[in-house]
Amino acid sequence: MFRYVLRRLLGAIPTLFLIVTGAFFLIRVAPGGPFDRERTLEPTVMANLNRVFHLDEPLWQQYFYYLGNLARGDLGPSFVYRDFSVGQLLASGLPVSMTLGGLALLLALVVGGILGCIAALRQNTGIDYAVIATATFGITVPNFVVAPLLALVFGVWLSWLPAGGWNDGNPANLVLPVIALALPQIAVVARLIRGSMIEALRSDHVRTARAYGLPTWMIVIIHALRAACLPAVSYIGPAAAGLLTGSIIIEQIFGLPGIGRYFVTGALNRDYTLVMGTVIIIAIFVVLFNLLVDVLYALLDPRVRYD
Repeated sequence: MFRYVLRRLLGAIPTLFLIVTGAFFLIRVAPGGPFDRERTLEPTVMANLNRVFHLDEPLWQQYFYYLGNLARGDLGPSFVYRDFSVGQLLASGLPVSMTLGGLALLLALVVGGILGCIAALRQNTGIDYAVIATATFGITVPNFVVAPLLALVFGVWLSWLPAGGWNDGNPANLVLPVIALALPQIAVVARLIRGSMIEALRSDHVRTARAYGLPTWMIVIIHALRAACLPAVSYIGPAAAGLLTGSIIIEQIFGLPGIGRYFVTGALNRDYTLVMGTVIIIAIFVVLFNLLVDVLYALLDPRVRYD
């Protein structure tokens, strides 16, 4: 297993290199620049800014200059947030996004798994139909509808919870954004667990366990759930990367200082280094979580071996 993980990590290096290269040139294809404003800057000021940030050099020189800085762990200065580097901005926003995404992921796995198991055990009953209907509703209704509704009802009308803000990670401020971020994932996990659990309950080893008279809870948790988790694990891998690197909509609606806002400001203002930094963070998370999914597969399914 260790050799397999090491090979995957080494194989991720050229993948990340291609992602960085593609993002570097694609962001510069978009019209406009980081210093374009409604009021045009003086030619001398514009020339000085381009010289300071090496934008007056040929594109290929800018590319190798950026790669050199990246190899030293330097993501460069932000063109919009002049007093901060990209590394400082991501270091301040990433813990917020990871806290929000981690709690949402945990909630989705627990609630979605429980609902999926209940629906599978009560197949073709009212409970099953209710879970399916609720999951379908949760998948189809987008976050930008659910989040303002939660803030309006529980934050404004009932005043049970804060309608927005971070407040140094106060648990009360996390409840609404975590629920809004987790609801679609709960729906997807519930449907995946339900379908795979129904198949697992009909497998030969589960029938044998029932024939031995094992309790239902032991059959479900020990024998069936292990196999039923595989489709959910495949989905959660890429989904976790998106959750942990910030949700643009949720963070904007609830006013959270995560890195989701940097996607918007970086793209709109052509902040090349900020966009590159967010792309690199997402790419690293995707690679790591895909590797984690493969490792979990080997732990959950004894038929999978990477030797």
